[in-house]
Amino acid sequence: MLENIRIVLINTSHPGNIGAAARAMKNMGLSDLRLVAPKLYPHEKAVWRAASAADVLDQAVVHETLEDAVQGCQLVIGTSARDRSIPWPVMNAREAAETVLQEPGNNKVALLFGREDRGLTNEELQQCNFHLQIPTNDAYSSLNLAAAVQVACYELRMAALARQEMEGTPGPKPDWGVEWDAETADADELRRLFEHMEEALVQLEVINPKNPRQLMTRLKRLVLRSRPDKVEVNLLRGVFSAAQKLVK
Repeated sequence: MLENIRIVLINTSHPGNIGAAARAMKNMGLSDLRLVAPKLYPHEKAVWRAASAADVLDQAVVHETLEDAVQGCQLVIGTSARDRSIPWPVMNAREAAETVLQEPGNNKVALLFGREDRGLTNEELQQCNFHLQIPTNDAYSSLNLAAAVQVACYELRMAALARQEMEGTPGPKPDWGVEWDAETADADELRRLFEHMEEALVQLEVINPKNPRQLMTRLKRLVLRSRPDKVEVNLLRGVFSAAQKLVK
């Protein structure tokens, strides 16, 4: 499962943090590093800080947008150090690792880490199924980017090792108690669903584009929390298409 996990660094300012994150990943057996619009990369400081993890840097993929970086992922978890006005399902690093390891073997997972000074934006966090918070000391909660990556990767490795030790014994049941009959929808399919949903709700005058309030944010949270499969997403889009035809 560790091979299916992407570590996604968004808009990283300091190239040394990219190298240190690559080193943290290799320490724990992860290798898929994605960089979204880094401020300064490639850079010799990244190579220097990576030490013997230069191969992880060499394989890193640079993307222009977050949507490109998470394309094909069925589970997206974003790191967040602060509470939001509209709360999202939150878990700590250990809980997140256990959730990731329960994913079907062919599912892709992305863990998002934001900017050094301000983390992930609300818009970026709204593309995540869950938020991950590391319970730091209240008196000094600032955590270095590479250190946060190290904590998350360590918990993933520990969960994977525990799963190996239990090999041959029944694992935890999926969230719904049974194996599902269709693949989980990926991030790109969900993005298109949300675009279609908003377009339809504007046409139906459910959403006022001049004063949308938080309706789409709450609908995104509802859908992302339910982890819909590909068939369910297509069914929803069929409903919206039918509604749009009636309006026309």
